[in-house]
Amino acid sequence: GRLVYFGMFSLLDDQIAAERRPAALVRLKKYTGMEAGYTPIAQLAQDRIRERLNKPGLMGPAKLQVEDDLAHTKFFVDGIGKLFEKYKIAGYEQAYAKLKEQLADYESFVRKEIVPRAREDFRLPPEQYAFDLENYGVDIPATELTAMAHKAFTEIQAQMQTVAAQVAKEKGYKVTAYRDVIHELKKDQIVGDAILPHYQQRLKDIEEVIRRQHLVTLPERPARIRLASDAETAAQPAPHMSAPRLLGNTGEQGEFILPLNIPAAPGSKEVMMKYDDFTFAAASWTLTSHEARPGFDYMIEKGVSEARALYAFNSVNVEGWGLYSEYIMQPYMPHDGQLISLQHRLMRAARAFIDPELQAGKLTPEQARDILLNDVVLSPAMAKEEVERYTFRAPGQATSYFYGYTRLRELRADVEKSLGQHFDQQKYHDFILSQGLLPPNLLRKAVMEHVAAATSSKAGN
Repeated sequence: GRLVYFGMFSLLDDQIAAERRPAALVRLKKYTGMEAGYTPIAQLAQDRIRERLNKPGLMGPAKLQVEDDLAHTKFFVDGIGKLFEKYKIAGYEQAYAKLKEQLADYESFVRKEIVPRAREDFRLPPEQYAFDLENYGVDIPATELTAMAHKAFTEIQAQMQTVAAQVAKEKGYKVTAYRDVIHELKKDQIVGDAILPHYQQRLKDIEEVIRRQHLVTLPERPARIRLASDAETAAQPAPHMSAPRLLGNTGEQGEFILPLNIPAAPGSKEVMMKYDDFTFAAASWTLTSHEARPGFDYMIEKGVSEARALYAFNSVNVEGWGLYSEYIMQPYMPHDGQLISLQHRLMRAARAFIDPELQAGKLTPEQARDILLNDVVLSPAMAKEEVERYTFRAPGQATSYFYGYTRLRELRADVEKSLGQHFDQQKYHDFILSQGLLPPNLLRKAVMEHVAAATSSKAGN
């Protein structure tokens, strides 16, 4: 269901030209086998899975992953119909009904043949995990990464306590511990129609800071922000950047997507698994800095060459810039925004040791959840999502934020040391992003060569 939904969404979107959208119906008919020469995608999936299940030596999927995918199928199936309704694509009903039948059969297949083969142990073979870390851009051993992350975690907690005391004083809270202050801030939830205007205003606030402090050169065009659909919220309940195509782009822009925040009924079971991490006022500073500007929206605007889109794109060079963007904005946020920015930095440090230590068997999922709930102050829903991310959704990927950010901080420190009073952060940041997507070592080489040339030129004058 997820695969088909995003196959439809790539054509049924506001940024896709209206004349291209009817192609979604053609694609749907191909997915269902209604077009001549095409086998239903659900049948192809069953055939491929059975083929792989019969191959000796291959592990089945993690049981947690299978159960979670089954639980979210309905959101995606319903979301497909809503896309065709929204864009008024005529004649989709028969193919959509056929798709629902086929996906129901596929779900039965999963329950009958996959669930019994699913593995209880989520851990990957050490060689595979090391390979995954490398693919995400982490080029140091996991043991070295966890040592760095533990140290940073403790340092960030100390910073949070200092800022929390300031927030408590400003807001008249009776509590001063950072955990308690964050819980108080989370009570200021933004709901429904108020979410989008709040974030639009926050983006304006941030752009004003960027101009005043000369952090980066802002794009001429406005950033795009919109609310997520139900299906998008099910797929990603956190605010995120929906990136445009890096190849073959015909003018599409990235979009900052805001998940829905629908209050649960008082006393309902939904309250226990509801996110409160993204839709309170103090959180919008750091989230907008990361996902919009000066983060991903600005990174995408600077452009990425075809070669680098194909061969250099990884989580470290993308997510590292996102977290670094939060860092350069943090001093100009109000104290409550600073505290939540530090909280998000703490979460990234936690990821960088929890993820590898889960895979190494040093932590259990329950212990990881306790750290995220009690020390990072995430909601039960967010802590659950994070543990799923480390254990089966994308083991290793979550470490990339902290590692990429750390390498960018190290590079900046060296450049500032070399240039001294001549360091210009706006020119520096513009040059960083003019390089496109580069692994940390290659980025360092390009930057230091540029600095050496600039220093030599000044000396010659």
